[in-house]
Amino acid sequence: MKKVIVFLAEGFEEVEAMTPVDVLRRLGASVTVAGVGSQTVKGAHGVSVICDEVAGEYSEPFDCVICPGGMPGAVNLASSWPVMQTLARTAAAGNLVCAICAAPAVVLGPAGLLEGHQAVCYPGMEAACPDFGFDREHRVVVSGNLITAKGPGCAEEFAFAIGRALFGPEAAQKAARDYQAGERK
Repeated sequence: MKKVIVFLAEGFEEVEAMTPVDVLRRLGASVTVAGVGSQTVKGAHGVSVICDEVAGEYSEPFDCVICPGGMPGAVNLASSWPVMQTLARTAAAGNLVCAICAAPAVVLGPAGLLEGHQAVCYPGMEAACPDFGFDREHRVVVSGNLITAKGPGCAEEFAFAIGRALFGPEAAQKAARDYQAGERK
């Protein structure tokens, strides 16, 4: 079973966090939602989420780490030792590191995790990582073990890109058809 962790910090963008959680659980992943500093975390639009656990020290890398954007959520992720340690350990293992919206520029860039990759971020957030040349044309970019997306309007596309990387194109395509047809699985 694929092990995925999604980190939520105060001010996270709700749709960017919950869409991948939903899609990946439908595909059969074991998804842990970890709150930075608290088990209940309030999003950028006032939606509070009760997480599975409080983010802590993880000894093993995950198959996939997901960082949603939102402000100040992305800044709060970047300030979290458990988040940064888990990202570094997962990237070093060659496993998936995924970020959307502000998180590619605010979290991954300063951590050195964009080097050698192509990536996108929310338009205007490039200023947070001025030495990196962000792709401005695509909505979602898969570059090796890195998956990035522009923002909330790309959340579903982002989630299915992660699903393809973890479970293969056939499983992700079937899940996408079921998801878009409104079937509950």
